[in-house]
Amino acid sequence: MSTNTVSIPYGEVLRSVINTSEAVSAAASRLRPFGFGRNAAQAVASVHEPAVLRRHPHLVRIADVEADLDLLIDRAIAAIVDGEPTEDEILGHYVNIASLVRAVSFREGKLLEQAVDRLAKANPNILVLTQSLKLPLVKAAMEALSGNDWSSLDGVKLDCEAPAKGSYTPDLILVNRARHTAYILDLKRSLASYGDTSRLEELKIKMMASAMVLPDWLYKNHKRLMVDAVEVAIVDGASRPSDHANGVWALSEIDDLLEIDGVAACMAELRLRFGRRVQQLLEVEARKAIGVNEQVMTVAADLVGSSSLPMRSRINLNRLSRTFEEDQTARSADDDLPCDDLGDDVFGPCDEIEADAPKPIFFRVGYARRPAAH
Repeated sequence: MSTNTVSIPYGEVLRSVINTSEAVSAAASRLRPFGFGRNAAQAVASVHEPAVLRRHPHLVRIADVEADLDLLIDRAIAAIVDGEPTEDEILGHYVNIASLVRAVSFREGKLLEQAVDRLAKANPNILVLTQSLKLPLVKAAMEALSGNDWSSLDGVKLDCEAPAKGSYTPDLILVNRARHTAYILDLKRSLASYGDTSRLEELKIKMMASAMVLPDWLYKNHKRLMVDAVEVAIVDGASRPSDHANGVWALSEIDDLLEIDGVAACMAELRLRFGRRVQQLLEVEARKAIGVNEQVMTVAADLVGSSSLPMRSRINLNRLSRTFEEDQTARSADDDLPCDDLGDDVFGPCDEIEADAPKPIFFRVGYARRPAAH
């Protein structure tokens, strides 16, 4: 296996079994993901074709897969609804809404994986692996990545049974049998939460370390399946601006990974339909929560209205033992006093006030401490 970092969006992983004309044609037809590939430095970068003119040998239309995609959406919605929320004192009646949002975040990622698996069938050269994808993070691979630039690791292939520390499970592994190339894909519903954290870089390290053992892992675990190149790509389901040099691909560009025209359009329609169903669920739960709260408030108001007992003032900082009406009467009496009469006869001499002033009491401000034992 050959390993090299593709630092430009366009390029082609060349194999010794194909001729130059085939390489030029292939380079013009597709983008390349970020990762490892044989002789990537020899990519035919001069051959570029505008995206609107680029065509792949395979095609899928929404009408051809609509029934299958709708079935996937139905299953995802059913799984979301089946979730049983746990009571929460903070969220109260809104706990069902919070539970739905959490379930949607998880199920959307799974829906994207299943949809890619279904749409990839339009290309008979693509093999999609979805089960038992736990790849070891071999210590030698992690150490090599921490001390070297990825571009200097071309040609490094490690034993998947070597000592490892941890593992990484990708969402999908695609194998293009015609190109003898494997792709490690991690599909994210959105990369928005990764912007200000180091999690994205940590994910890339795991994916690249897994790429160094994938050829040996495929050979040993998938009927002697052999590949000459391994490439990795993080696919952003929200299709924000991609960064191919750093391995980030927008979902709208997935046609180039599968070499199938129309996949991106089908995925966009899938997300649109799924979004509508999710919003309908949220609206129903929101109306239920608001209806319950309105009912509780109505019952409370009825109880208060039917009570004939006099109500005390809710806030009484002076701790006066009198009703609200008595308090208001006392305040109005104070207001009737003329301003000129507010002298010693009303409040007393200032010396007496100073004599009656409370003495300061010491109190501690600091970190909370464990109470002393009695």
